[in-house]
Amino acid sequence: MEPYLFFDLDGTLCNSAEGILNAVTYAQDKLGLPRRERSEMLHYIGPPLVRTFAADYSLDEAEAERAVAAYREYYNVRGIFECALYDGVPEMLDTLCGAGYGLVLATCKPTVSARRVLEHFGIADRFRMVSGPEFDGTRNEKHEVIAYAMEQLGLRDPSAILMIGDRRDDVLGAARNGMDCAGVLWGFGSRAELLDAGAKYLFASCEELVEGVGGRPWRETSPELP
Repeated sequence: MEPYLFFDLDGTLCNSAEGILNAVTYAQDKLGLPRRERSEMLHYIGPPLVRTFAADYSLDEAEAERAVAAYREYYNVRGIFECALYDGVPEMLDTLCGAGYGLVLATCKPTVSARRVLEHFGIADRFRMVSGPEFDGTRNEKHEVIAYAMEQLGLRDPSAILMIGDRRDDVLGAARNGMDCAGVLWGFGSRAELLDAGAKYLFASCEELVEGVGGRPWRETSPELP
């Protein structure tokens, strides 16, 4: 099987903090939830929003769904484009495609929204597939998103796939599907968060990631963590 790289989106390919946090604030105001300092809301970036709203405000499922619906009122119109690619991302994707890797986007952002982001930045054609949740809540968790991509693409050997992301959900989602995960240190998760979750590799820049993955299957070339 040819080697595949599964990429997270928010905090891995693009810095989406402004748009996501603006949308969270909008939802807080609309539902009368207490506002938080922006520095205390970074955990909204990456994990499923229903889970995060519910945990932060002790909401039941229906209340959390209303919070997510309010969030999307802002995000789908304005917040989705309040983001920027990290330095070196287009070049990194081009190099990895040229080296023979199949690239997949595996994100907890709804599939339609994720495609809009990729198209906005002109990088959609680098990916074989975009795998994310549906707006009805199908595939909300990262492990479900990864499993769905594997199923749709007929990928049966998780040892030939590397998940790349910035949060513990990326690491744990990969592990549930039998694959390793590389953590990136330019996103929203800390080195400690990634290591505690079980990340096998860490990369500090796009250039370092390309060098570590190399032109052959990543499992033969990436350095082990100390």
